[in-house]
Amino acid sequence: MKIKPIKTEQDYDTALQRVDELMELSPKLDTPLSDELEVLVMLIEKYEEKNWIIDAPDPIKAIKVRMNK
Repeated sequence: MKIKPIKTEQDYDTALQRVDELMELSPKLDTPLSDELEVLVMLIEKYEEKNWIIDAPDPIKAIKVRMNK
């Protein structure tokens, strides 16, 4: 398990690809593969929080959209 910080979009894409691979393996809990999966997911979440900031919606617009459904 070679894990490093996610600093670039390429690092991010590589981490996502590895997560997909690990998810397909369905590793049992408390194994090296499940630990790798857990750590990668945390790193991906942190990268997304830092680089893809999503502003809260305008409350009035959110209500209008909800009312139209």
